[in-house]
Amino acid sequence: MAFSSYPNGISNLVLRGTPLISTNPGRVFFCNNSGLTQPGQIVGSNGNKGTYQQPFASLNYAITQCVANRGDIIILAPNHTETITSATSIVLGVAGVAIIGLGAGSSRPTITYTTASAASLAVTAANITIQNVLFVANFASIVSAITATGTSTPKDLTIDNCEFRDTSSILNFIVAVTGNATANSMDGFTYTNNKNFGAASNTGTSAVNILSASARQSYISNFVSYPILNDTAALVKFGANAQTLLTIGGNKAYRPSTSTTNGSLFSCTVGGCTGFVYDNYSYHLNATTGILAQTGTGLAFQNNYCMFLGAADKSGALNPVAV
Repeated sequence: MAFSSYPNGISNLVLRGTPLISTNPGRVFFCNNSGLTQPGQIVGSNGNKGTYQQPFASLNYAITQCVANRGDIIILAPNHTETITSATSIVLGVAGVAIIGLGAGSSRPTITYTTASAASLAVTAANITIQNVLFVANFASIVSAITATGTSTPKDLTIDNCEFRDTSSILNFIVAVTGNATANSMDGFTYTNNKNFGAASNTGTSAVNILSASARQSYISNFVSYPILNDTAALVKFGANAQTLLTIGGNKAYRPSTSTTNGSLFSCTVGGCTGFVYDNYSYHLNATTGILAQTGTGLAFQNNYCMFLGAADKSGALNPVAV
C-alpha cells in the first residue's frame, strides 16, 4: 500500500462514518510522543514523516502539515500528551481537519492546561472535528478549554466523545467551549457524547458559552456535573443571542443549585428561537420554581424532566409542564 499514510497501523477503522481505506482525498498523520512504540515504529518527532511508523511528536506541528479542506485527519496515539500554557500554544487554524484520539480511559490522548488561566485551545478555522480526547485543567480557573478566538468564524465545529475534567476544587475549567461575539460564527456547532466533570464552584461555570446568534447548533447525549452554583445553566449559556434550528436532546445535568431562574440545563433570554428540546434530565435543589430552561424562547419542548428537590429515590417532574 504505497499510497497509504498508515501502512500496518490500523485496519477497518471508520471515521466520520467513512472507512479510512476508502478513497479519501486527505492525508492521515499520526502523533505519538508517549515513548510507547509498536514493532517497526520509531519515537515521535516533528522531523519524522508523520506516518504510523514515523509519527510526529506534536499536534501543533501536525496541523501545519495539513491542507485546508482536503479532508486531512490527525490521529493521536494512546497516551499521547499535549500541554497548553497560553491562548496560542495550539491553534486549529486549518479548515476541515479531524483530530481523532485513540485509546480509552486514562490512555486517551490528554491535553493538560497549566501556567495561566488564559490557556486555551484556539479554533480559528471551519469544519474542525475533535473526538475522544481528555482535557484536564491543572491551573486555577481556566477561562475556556476551547475558544473561538477573535473574530474567527469556526463554523461547523464538532466536539464529540471528549471529556473535560477538573483536577481539584481550585484547578478547574470555568467553561469547556466558548464562542465569540461575531454573529453566526458558531453556526453548525455540534457538542455530542461529551462528559464535563467539574469540581470547583466558580461563578458562571458551564459546559458551553455561546456569545452570538447562531443557527444549526446541536447538543446531544452529553453528561454535565458541577458543584453548587446558583442560577447558572449547566450545559449551555446563550445569553441574549437567538438560536435557530437548535437541537438539544438526551442530555443529563447534575448541579445541586438552590436557584434555577436562568434555567438549570440551558439559558436564553430572548425570543425568536426555533428548534426542539427533548428527552433531557436535570437534577437540582430548587424547592419551588425549578426549571429546565428559561421560558419565552419560542423553542418546542417534549419529554423533559427536572428533579426539583433532589430527594433520594424520587423521579423528576415534567418540565416545562404539559399542555
